[in-house]
Amino acid sequence: MRIDVITLFPEFVETCAGIGVVGRAQERGLLQVQAWNPRDYATDAYRRVDERPFGGGPGMVMLIDPLRDALVAARAAATEPAKTIYLSPQGTRLTQEKVAEFAQRDRMILLCGRYEGVDERLLEHEADEEISIGDYVLSGGELAAAVLIDAIGRLQEGALNDAQSAQQDSFSDGLLDCPHYTRPEQHALGPVPTVLTSGDHAAIRRWRRKQALGRTWLRRPELLAQLKLGKEDEKLLIEFQQDTKI
Repeated sequence: MRIDVITLFPEFVETCAGIGVVGRAQERGLLQVQAWNPRDYATDAYRRVDERPFGGGPGMVMLIDPLRDALVAARAAATEPAKTIYLSPQGTRLTQEKVAEFAQRDRMILLCGRYEGVDERLLEHEADEEISIGDYVLSGGELAAAVLIDAIGRLQEGALNDAQSAQQDSFSDGLLDCPHYTRPEQHALGPVPTVLTSGDHAAIRRWRRKQALGRTWLRRPELLAQLKLGKEDEKLLIEFQQDTKI
């Protein structure tokens, strides 16, 4: 998969995409991230990419032409067609389901705004979709782009050393993940739950499912309300609720 990013801070994006799981995905040829700086396409001596907004008000608005020319260059850099995603707090909320959909694409372009945003005319003509990573405002789209790249990159086949890791993530089946433990088995902060050291794989699977259901009920009940639970899941959830003293 190839992801092109239009950004005033290409070094930041490329650094974020070069570490951890995403960095390994690039090393393995599973993912390619390329940043494009609209300042390189500005035509004046000051390499201006912003101007004051019409109608007055604080801040600056990113100009159409440097962004559009950067988009043209990015699109021409590879043969695969690419939809352009604008990172914006006004966009559709990013979910794991949406990430999985993005991860199936061969290519996409991420547009990072700055200042007060981007001239609306560019978005109307060039952006295919707007995505938000949450109901808050950042200084620019670069952090949101890094989040999206990381979420997509780890879903590329072969990016994770254990393919089951992605399948067991929170939200992968609509639930939060179960708690996890490692060595030592006994610690001043408490012991590891006995079932996890029992060697009974069926019991372990049941415990983990019960914990995932229970955590979702406690922390994100609106997610649980969206699911149609089977009889076994309903039984496990009731057990968790009976065991929980709140």
